[in-house]
Amino acid sequence: MRTVSRGMISNALRFSFSIPNILQLPISSVRTRSFGIRATKPKMGKNREEVENDNVIKSHPRVNKLQQLMHIESSGGWEKCWEEGLTPWDIGQPAPIIVHLHQSGALPKGRALVPGCGTGYDVVAMASPERYVVGLEISDIAIKKAEELSSSLPNAKFVSFLKADFFTWCPTELFDLIFDYTFFCAIEPEMRAAWAQKIKDFLKPDGELITLMFPISDHVGGPPYKVSVSE
Repeated sequence: MRTVSRGMISNALRFSFSIPNILQLPISSVRTRSFGIRATKPKMGKNREEVENDNVIKSHPRVNKLQQLMHIESSGGWEKCWEEGLTPWDIGQPAPIIVHLHQSGALPKGRALVPGCGTGYDVVAMASPERYVVGLEISDIAIKKAEELSSSLPNAKFVSFLKADFFTWCPTELFDLIFDYTFFCAIEPEMRAAWAQKIKDFLKPDGELITLMFPISDHVGGPPYKVSVSE
């Protein structure tokens, strides 16, 4: 697993993450990259920083309110979150690691997909004449915000935003790259196997999956739902 310095994710919620082991499905042909702070449990308790990382989800008031809303709203919960501005995953800019990979030429060229793209910062950041990026989102409000964000930018012709359910959507073309930023940890754990199968179905045989971020704290419930290091 590659590791990113803390400074590169300082503007994001301080969640730790790892590639999920649900890729035990026949998905071994998919190349993956996972970025984040490597997390291990010490033999004798936890230091202050590790305790803070474990408690960040529990103590974040917007996350707590989001979880309550999603519990009450069995359908349309995500749209309600956008209506009320409960979007703690939205850092108001592209994920720093994506900016770094794009600027360093480390991202695959071709077609890219960002499921659960939100306001589309990452979609726009990755787009270029060599890379067409599709942002997939279930919220009308988020799609509208993403389209407004990208409309006046020079690379707008290299992006598109679609309102669709990741689990029922069928793309007309496969992708060279899929970037998952807090999408996996937002879905209910019982949907993880379906997520893995969809990733496999959407990627070209030599495609690449880049994942960010997966919380590994001991909190209960979600979203975001916890993911263990072993997964």
